[in-house]
Amino acid sequence: MAISTDPVGSGLVASLARPGGNITGLSLLGPEINGKQLELLKETLPKVKRVAFVGNPASVAFALRFKEVEIAGQELGLQTQSVEVRSPNELERALESATREQAGALIVASSISLAYRRQIVDFAAKNQLPAIYDESESVEAGGLMSYGANLPDLFRRAATYVDKILKGRKPSDLPVEQPTKFEFVINLKTAKQIGLTIPPNLLARADKVIK
Repeated sequence: MAISTDPVGSGLVASLARPGGNITGLSLLGPEINGKQLELLKETLPKVKRVAFVGNPASVAFALRFKEVEIAGQELGLQTQSVEVRSPNELERALESATREQAGALIVASSISLAYRRQIVDFAAKNQLPAIYDESESVEAGGLMSYGANLPDLFRRAATYVDKILKGRKPSDLPVEQPTKFEFVINLKTAKQIGLTIPPNLLARADKVIK
C-alpha cells in the first residue's frame, strides 16, 4: 500500500512495527498532522476560539483523528467540534451546523474533501470561513490552505517496498512507515476574498503560495 489512512484501525495490519500478515507499506497520516493543522489555523487566526473537524464517520480514521484534534485543541485553548458527513444529502446541513455553533474555522479531512471538494470550497468562501485541508488540490481549487503528507514522496517510498518484496523479504517483516515529508500550501487569492491577512512569517514557511 502506498497510502493508507489508518492501516491498524482498518485491520490491514496488526501494528505499524509488526504488520504480521501479507500487507505492508505506508500510512498517509502521521501523528503530528492534526496538531499542526490546528497550530497553523491558530497562527492565521489568533482570535479563533472554536474549530470544526469535518469528516466521514464511516472512515476508520475519523474517530482517531477527531480524538487527536480534541487533545491538540485543549493544548491550544481551542474548542473543537465534530461535523459528520455520511452522504451528499448531509453535506450542506452538516456544514451549516458548524456556522450555527460559531466555529471560526474548519479542518476538512480528505475523506470528505476528495468527494465534495467543490461544494466545501464554495461553502467556505460564501461564509468567509477559513479552512485547512489535508491535500493541496483543495487549495488549488480555491481552499485557503493545506497541510499534509507529500504524496509524491510516499509513492516514491512505496517503490522501495516493491523492491524488497521482489527480492524475497516478507511483508510481515517490513514495518509500516509514516510520512516524513509534509507540504504546506496557502492560497492568497482566497485569503483576500474572505478578508483575511496571512501573517508574513506563515507565508515564509509555506512550500507553495498561490497568488
